[in-house]
Amino acid sequence: MQEIIIVAAAATLGNLLIGWDSSTIAGGMGYIKREFKLDPTVEGMIVSTSFFTGTIVTIFSGKVSDMIGRRPMLIGSSIMFFLSGLAMLWAPNVAFIVFSRLLDGIGIALAVTITPVYISEIAPPEIRGLLNTLPQFSCSLGMFLAYIWMFSMSLLESPSWRAMLGVVSIPSVAYFFLVVFFLPESPPWLVSKSRISEARKVLQRIRGQEDVSGELALLAEGMNPGGESTIIEEYIITPAGSTEQISNMESAKDYIKLYGPNQGVSMIAHPISSVHGGGSILALSRQGSVAGQATAGLKDPIVNLFGSMHESDHHHHHHDLAAQSIDQGSFGTHHDNLQAPLLSRQGSSVVDRSRFYKRSSSIKGSNGNLAAQGETATKATNIGGGWQLAYKAVDGKKEGGFQRLYLHADPSIGAGSQHGSFVGNSGTDLQLALERGESFQAAALVSQSVLALNKDNTIKPEAVANKGSGWGALLEPGVKRALIVGIGLQALQQAAGINGFLYYAPQILEEAGVGALLSSFGITETSASLLVNVIITFSMLPCIALSMKLMDIAGRRALLLNTIPILIVSLTVLVLRDSFPMSSIVNAAVTATCVIVYESIFCMGFGVIPNIICAEIFPTSVRGICISICALTFWISTLIVTSSFPFLLHQIGLTGVFSLFVCGCIIAWVFVYTKVPETKGMPLEVIIEFFAIGAKPGADPATMAS
Repeated sequence: MQEIIIVAAAATLGNLLIGWDSSTIAGGMGYIKREFKLDPTVEGMIVSTSFFTGTIVTIFSGKVSDMIGRRPMLIGSSIMFFLSGLAMLWAPNVAFIVFSRLLDGIGIALAVTITPVYISEIAPPEIRGLLNTLPQFSCSLGMFLAYIWMFSMSLLESPSWRAMLGVVSIPSVAYFFLVVFFLPESPPWLVSKSRISEARKVLQRIRGQEDVSGELALLAEGMNPGGESTIIEEYIITPAGSTEQISNMESAKDYIKLYGPNQGVSMIAHPISSVHGGGSILALSRQGSVAGQATAGLKDPIVNLFGSMHESDHHHHHHDLAAQSIDQGSFGTHHDNLQAPLLSRQGSSVVDRSRFYKRSSSIKGSNGNLAAQGETATKATNIGGGWQLAYKAVDGKKEGGFQRLYLHADPSIGAGSQHGSFVGNSGTDLQLALERGESFQAAALVSQSVLALNKDNTIKPEAVANKGSGWGALLEPGVKRALIVGIGLQALQQAAGINGFLYYAPQILEEAGVGALLSSFGITETSASLLVNVIITFSMLPCIALSMKLMDIAGRRALLLNTIPILIVSLTVLVLRDSFPMSSIVNAAVTATCVIVYESIFCMGFGVIPNIICAEIFPTSVRGICISICALTFWISTLIVTSSFPFLLHQIGLTGVFSLFVCGCIIAWVFVYTKVPETKGMPLEVIIEFFAIGAKPGADPATMAS
């Protein structure tokens, strides 16, 4: 676990440089304006040049990263930051400043687009939110350090804006060497290119364990989501050794044999129902509170589907079907072949393929030892968030085709549990439940596996290559709904006004008289404004640290719904402050407080969560393309806000600008409430399947519950 945290933190050094850049250009613009006597139009052009460049680069960055990998893109980002800093150190005129900002925009675009994807692809589900909050923490840390640097420089008799902006070249060198010599390539990308051996080595390094075959299987399955072909099935999960429980079941057409953590305890999955699409969605999501049902009709079906799943998990205190290491399948370790995950626990040899097609007329047994009866045997792999990956054979497949199952248990329902929710974080409670012979109900997302048995019972690398990775895949219902969520979040993030604050905060505070207030302490108004920004950026850090703690507990959606109202209140106070008589000191204090609260709370929620969600909701095969589309939305929105802010500030003043931001925040809250699902703790592959299922007609659990 320590290794994955270090790798993720190293990957965010580019975000630290982004934060440094945004602060230095904000603080340095005042000096540049005075030296070159800039008008608002040229000032806006200098600031927005990096965003214009980023917009162009973003169009291609996602697709290129799918072609050449995530790591080379981060290397390119570090090089651009280095060249930009050198150009700014030498800049003799405005044209060269613009050129430096152009290079800077390339570095920013690559880091902003690729880093969240990279971290999401290497992170385990349980801490994916925490690790994906690190980029925002690094960005804010960069802003804090940059404002300290700017404030220190401003105290000199002749501050040099070239040194303020050009020093970014130094940390960019460290960024370059870290990416080249320390960061591994993304395992999902390696699997998509059939580089299985490399993917295995990376997983062994970042997971700190030798047996990663189960996760390799999951990554292979993630290359090709089930989509519209996914079937939802319900099962009663029963310990195979419990003859009493088994004898109480009706005859079944087939079943799945599962294994407990490390003890080799087998379980039987007895099918209850099997339907396509959303007909059995309630198997995956139990409606919670009455209030939740009353408001469910206002939300998108996908939001209800995700939300009721988390509601059920919270209600039953259910966190993991087997939170410790369930046997991770049995994939071989030789060359680039994957051993088929259908191995018997009772022996070391591969199960005879002919046994995969046998069905049992009854799951009853005299001694409960089903391994001796020739039935289908599989192994379950814990994939996080209470989900398991298992396999079952498909009848009539001559080459040993089989289906994958993403299983999720609801221990409070059905069968024979007398003890309620028995699944704990350690897996020990599950073992005790199995020893008691308890049964519980589970639901499964079932679809055709991309892994297929060959004659030597191995999977060749080409068998797990991407399918449908072109632009046409964007038209699939689940992908289209995910794009609506991603594009909406990125656009509304900028409509909330954050970049207006970041790039023009010193001027906003100066107009409010904060600089004049602090100048009584013997420093210039410019230095005073920079000092306030030191305080603001410092206050962001504990807020982001709290967000890191809550991201995988409260969840992404809950953080957005609870932090956006605070943004609205802060902006409303800034709008109304001129309507009440107050002294200059009070006015300056109110303005500074609102700015501090706004930027700190924004970084806690809206500043980080859109990138986290966008990196989670798209299939691996089109993740790069979709991230590019969402990032393009971000850059276009940012370009509009930053380039128009000086003009709007001149035309309607701060009060008018803040009024527009209030409207943007209100629209953002409504969008999050109705369209954005909760993705905390769920494996990426399951999230993708949920979007595909939720996009189908009749998939809303709220309407089905009624």
